[in-house]
Amino acid sequence: MRNFKLTLAYDGTDFHGWQIQPGRATIQGSLVAVLEGVVGQRVIVHGAGRTDAGVHALGQAANFHAETRLDAPEFQRALNALLPPAIRILEAEEVDLRFHARWDALAKTYQYRIFRGRVLSPFDRRYTLHYPLSLNEEAMAEAARLFVGEHDFGSFAASAGSEAGEREINPRREILRSEILRRAPPAFAAPGTTLANLAARLASAGSEGELVYVVRGKSFLRHMVRKLVGTLLDVGRGRLTLEAFRELFELRDRSRSGAAVPPEGLALASVEYAEPWRIV
Repeated sequence: MRNFKLTLAYDGTDFHGWQIQPGRATIQGSLVAVLEGVVGQRVIVHGAGRTDAGVHALGQAANFHAETRLDAPEFQRALNALLPPAIRILEAEEVDLRFHARWDALAKTYQYRIFRGRVLSPFDRRYTLHYPLSLNEEAMAEAARLFVGEHDFGSFAASAGSEAGEREINPRREILRSEILRRAPPAFAAPGTTLANLAARLASAGSEGELVYVVRGKSFLRHMVRKLVGTLLDVGRGRLTLEAFRELFELRDRSRSGAAVPPEGLALASVEYAEPWRIV
């Protein structure tokens, strides 16, 4: 038996999330179907995080065990040849049999993109929330920093679906990084565009470009990142003061925090591990 670790990227728009669901296209289901066809045996694929429907990944991690003579580069080539174009294996490597993509993850980093310009490019609509209205970005940045540390995030998670489920979930999580970054808009050069025109466009961007919320932690509650972003937007809109924002940790009342933002702006950026796990 051998163990293989995959690092993959995917556009989650046309998938019903990571986890296998009967009769629905999912990332995990697509991987399993292809791998079982390649190795001719039942395969279980473990992912580092269960991204929701419509959520993307820049650096998801997964692993699977198989009795096979194929090596890691052969798996990478086969998977990229047979998987849907929306899923690509960035790296494949053989690892220690003890490695588990989910349980051995030290931290995961997510990013959420918010485009601030008046007109969103059709090429970005699947990956960015468009919000061109006024926002207090400084207040949002200050609020984002308050998420860092170990807190009760019960106010910032979706319902578990039942009272029993709510009781079983520990809402305490540790956030290692939480910040709002600002990025300049991409400078697409139309035919005839000069360098001077491009420079002028960037110089006059003002509220153009995008905000990127980056959050890093070991684990997250259901829809937690999308609720964090929705709450930060409420701070930016002036609907929630910083004082009221601080109280949310104690209230454990999800109705007082912001609504979960749409999934298209969210991506699992990377997964970290303590050991290289490579077999030399």
